[in-house]
Amino acid sequence: MKEIIGIIRSNKVNITKESLAEAGFPSFTCRKVLGRGKKSLNMALIEDLVLDENIPASPVAENISELGRLIPKRLFTLVVKDEDVKKIIDIIIKVNSTGNPGDGKIFVLPVNEVYRVRDNKSGEIVI
Repeated sequence: MKEIIGIIRSNKVNITKESLAEAGFPSFTCRKVLGRGKKSLNMALIEDLVLDENIPASPVAENISELGRLIPKRLFTLVVKDEDVKKIIDIIIKVNSTGNPGDGKIFVLPVNEVYRVRDNKSGEIVI
């Protein structure tokens, strides 16, 4: 079993959940998260937006220049059988890829055990 963690843009939640459900994977957890990538901002790009030290920067300049700004994202978590991992990754990439930075990341982790609280059953039968 594997845990798939996908971090995606907030505006892609509905199409992602619909695509996963259509493919037979309706069970997942989705959370609101904040984060940022490692790409740094080139301050030269916004110098023209800041005219003078005595004049406040435009709202656009303030938003772009905030170096530590955290971006709202959504985090999907699914626990699946090993043979389903590639299919799910392909779905997430297909519906979330715009070709631009910030499209997201996918992490795949091993899951050693899983238990259903209701009846104490364990193993792949409970996912």
